[in-house]
Amino acid sequence: MNILIAIDSFKGSLSSMEAGYAISEGLRRANPAADVTVRPLADGGEGTVDALVCGMGGTLQMLTVTGPLGMPVDASYGIMEDTKTAILEMSAAAGITLVPKEKRNPLYTTTYGVGELIKDAISKGCRRFLIGIGGSATNDGGVGMLQALGFGFLDGEGNQIPFGAYGLSKLSRIDTSHVIPELSMCQFRIACDVTNVLCGDYGCSAVYGPQKGATPSMISQMDEWLFSYATLAKTCFPNADPFFPGTGAAGGLGFAFLTFTDSVLQSGIDLILEETHLSSYLERADLVITGEGCLDSQTAMGKAPIGVARLAKKFHKPVIAFAGSVTPEAVSCNDAGIDAFFPILRSIMTLEEAMEPKNAKENLAAAAEQVLRLWSTNA
Repeated sequence: MNILIAIDSFKGSLSSMEAGYAISEGLRRANPAADVTVRPLADGGEGTVDALVCGMGGTLQMLTVTGPLGMPVDASYGIMEDTKTAILEMSAAAGITLVPKEKRNPLYTTTYGVGELIKDAISKGCRRFLIGIGGSATNDGGVGMLQALGFGFLDGEGNQIPFGAYGLSKLSRIDTSHVIPELSMCQFRIACDVTNVLCGDYGCSAVYGPQKGATPSMISQMDEWLFSYATLAKTCFPNADPFFPGTGAAGGLGFAFLTFTDSVLQSGIDLILEETHLSSYLERADLVITGEGCLDSQTAMGKAPIGVARLAKKFHKPVIAFAGSVTPEAVSCNDAGIDAFFPILRSIMTLEEAMEPKNAKENLAAAAEQVLRLWSTNA
């Protein structure tokens, strides 16, 4: 019996691979002869680097970069040596979790550290990039990142504009004469699951600005500055389009990638499924197991487990899912391709106890064992 496991991380508890190996242990208790394969799963957000590095034999790189507040932060990214592919999460260098709530102000937060990560990966020979851009603290249109890569975003006196959205108010000219040469040889696949544009009522300032600390007056100002920035960019890069879906992702980082680099934006889960070549494993599977920390209505709207389920159904494979908890709305996952799902808790416990890695592993293994025992009696 061939069983394929591709399960998302249990946030704050188990990584994708840890959860997968716990399930594998339980399956082998029920059927020692089972051929079990564990593959990494993520959706381009938090945990993507760890999942792909651990699951695909990559190496983790550590680097001190400029954080969103302009102060040094320690960040990590992954490299797949065989393909010289770098895997990054922008939130590692410019994420909102790096900024205390009382200090959140998108007028001054920067993506400069994201550019430093990319530059470091380029120096190590990488020319392919997979980058998740969720969870940003910024609204600088990606200018900070581009400055780190050698672009000049200059004020009227020829100086680099300051960090943050406020710097865009000073922007007078874009200079490309000092861009690192290797950038033109790089290809970027950007995991982006939002369709917001750069400017306007559905732009990054209006939709995401408030959660980053923006007031109504700041939102109006930032939107004007971003539009001026996009207009200026179009004089140098004719394909610049601030109204293309996804350009508003991560405070305009989507626009920066699409305008200034060789990039494509795509669904995070689709990107990960392609990169992990999950189809080739699904073809020979008799049973597919997926899941995440909590199954709910958001899961059914296209999160990682549903991505696995939909792909599995193309091969007519049965799919079951495990979760730390499920909500009543999780029944919608059945219509989205998950044939049955199972919460793993076996006794009353606090959330903290349930998320303890040792407990989570034991609960996953025990649930998987019993489900496979039932499955085997009906096979």
